[in-house]
Amino acid sequence: MKIKRIAIVGAGTAGWLAANHLGAELSTDPAIDITVIESKDVPTIGVGEGTVPYIMNGLKRFGISEAELLLTCDATFKQGIKFVNWLDQKKHGDNAYYHAFDEPYPGGLDISNYWLNHAKARPFDDVGIQARIAELGLSPKQVSAKEYQGDLAYAYHFDAAKFAQLLAKNAQKKFNVKHRYATIKDAKHDSNGNITHIVSSEGEALAFDFYVDCSGFSSVLIDQQLEVPFISKAEELLTDTVLVQQMPLGAEDKINPYTTATAHEAGWIWDIPLTTRRGTGFVYSSRHMSEQEALVLYAQYLGVEPSEFSPRKLPMQIGYREKFWQKNCVALGLAQGFLEPLEATSILLTDFSAELLAKSFPKHSQDINIEIDYYNEVITYAWERVVDFIKLHYCLSDRKDSSFWLDNQKSETFSEELQARLNKFKIRTPKQSDFFSRFDLFNEKNFLYVLYGMKYHTQPSVLSEAQKQQAQALLDSNDRIVASAEQHLLKHKDWLTGLKSAAERG
Repeated sequence: MKIKRIAIVGAGTAGWLAANHLGAELSTDPAIDITVIESKDVPTIGVGEGTVPYIMNGLKRFGISEAELLLTCDATFKQGIKFVNWLDQKKHGDNAYYHAFDEPYPGGLDISNYWLNHAKARPFDDVGIQARIAELGLSPKQVSAKEYQGDLAYAYHFDAAKFAQLLAKNAQKKFNVKHRYATIKDAKHDSNGNITHIVSSEGEALAFDFYVDCSGFSSVLIDQQLEVPFISKAEELLTDTVLVQQMPLGAEDKINPYTTATAHEAGWIWDIPLTTRRGTGFVYSSRHMSEQEALVLYAQYLGVEPSEFSPRKLPMQIGYREKFWQKNCVALGLAQGFLEPLEATSILLTDFSAELLAKSFPKHSQDINIEIDYYNEVITYAWERVVDFIKLHYCLSDRKDSSFWLDNQKSETFSEELQARLNKFKIRTPKQSDFFSRFDLFNEKNFLYVLYGMKYHTQPSVLSEAQKQQAQALLDSNDRIVASAEQHLLKHKDWLTGLKSAAERG
């Protein structure tokens, strides 16, 4: 049977990302009908406000204007993450390092061994230029730059609810995706376990050929109907709760072109600048910190009175589904799984999974068995390696001021793959060949910034004089680029203000 009718159960970022990916891939077939079913009774979580550069691939494919994204979603540029106090302050002072988006060794010259041998007095993120550009508060692109192109790699911060609205508008206008309201409470199955109908709270039976579960934590299809088990990662990633508070942005406040991630005794705090406000969140482990302690520390960070402070509380069930594609249903977004928001992995995994689904989408129901095992294998691999990358930030810390940090350093909380990679990186620096799968969403570039930002010890290799000279020449060149950056790059806030002014002038 040809698959014609596709239901996406749940709106929000996940649902509308799925709609755009499927629409972009399948809209040339006039028989395909895609419907997003949104519940008025289930609010979206709406805290995924940070992205990585991968997001651009989809935005360009969908035909979304970058200017429209920036203007309608209160968006700002993100050049990476500034990590503050992830190391022992007694040893390292008020330490900070950047996980930037640029190549740590532009031009293909790996100078990490030169840094280990000769330049460790400088932070590793000085090897490139982006960390210093970001610290100067500069935009990653010039005013004259084309859309989705810049002097430096970048991603975005944006209002998640407004981003979902932009995706919705685009999917309906460009790909003829339909939208309707209904709260799905039940489903009907055939003798093989495939879903034939979904049933609304009013008792209406809605028949489709294929279902995409984007229903968030409730997972109404993949969990409640298909009963796919959940694999917990709570023993690897120890944080399980987040408090969320939006903060006003004053007219004179600067807008950083990066996310700030500040560690505390039992987790960390995100601080994401938009053009209209700051999005902040206090991530912590309830096994290591009480809610009252968290409220006090969070209020202190924001400079507000704890007695007048009532942030939104969200429990985090860390892990993912044993299978992401079961029968004629695929789970995306929070229905698929959830990892704490370090490194903006939620939208990344949703975007990646939705894109792979679109490219693997079966034309006929009998094709499902051909695609399903590969899809599940790929997405499982991607999730496992993302768990490893998030864990990397915690397990490398030498903080000993709380049981949370000590527990994170215990080897039994590492995966075998992460432990094997860390052992390898003790004797040599990471190489591209260590990340042999194209489904490693974080590779040697990302590992280099985190490893050496966190003072990881690697045995340096012996370099020839020619290699030393090449490396030093590249560092000198980067220093000159940074020194002249303010001559051709605007301050981040000025760039964004200029865009808004130009749009208002028409």
